[in-house]
Amino acid sequence: MWRRQGFDQPLPLHPERSLHQRAAHSGSIGIGEFVRGYAMTGTSNTSAGNNSRLLARYAWLLDSSIPLPFGRSIGLDGIIGLIPGIGDALGAILSSAVIFGAWRMGTPRSVLLRMAGNVAIETVIGTIPIVGDLFDFAFKANQRNVQLLQRFEQDTGAVRRQSRWVVAATAATAILFLAGLVTGVTLLGIALVRLLTGG
Repeated sequence: MWRRQGFDQPLPLHPERSLHQRAAHSGSIGIGEFVRGYAMTGTSNTSAGNNSRLLARYAWLLDSSIPLPFGRSIGLDGIIGLIPGIGDALGAILSSAVIFGAWRMGTPRSVLLRMAGNVAIETVIGTIPIVGDLFDFAFKANQRNVQLLQRFEQDTGAVRRQSRWVVAATAATAILFLAGLVTGVTLLGIALVRLLTGG
């Protein structure tokens, strides 16, 4: 179990400069700095709080680092998602770093699957032109996943149980959808055969 620590405390990527000092200097942290900083942290209880704060900052970079009018914001993930063909796939790869970080901190499988589901939802819907991009801007899967980690940190048992139900319900829905799709295609095929053969 990793010890609860706030997400608003400075993360020392280097002894002489904290994450917040770097952010104040540059306005944000880059993806390269996230990778370097995360590689320098371990998996012990003392470093888990640092890892979680770094994940929170990384999620902010992907989802909310670019301000928009009327108090709205988007991130690098939304911009990358606009690239035709590969944008959503690249966004999913970047989002997987949050899930990997949660796994390193000992997050249970049910919560990890729920986090992966959030990324999958954003990726699949994001492939729809225009509507998918707007959904991507609003859904913010990475920050949603970090918030899930925060809730897990505060109430481990409740979030674990809730995640199990969510994963089970999602799997059941997917199975029913696939079963309905297969049934529909089968019935359509039978109808076409009968139409062509006059049966």
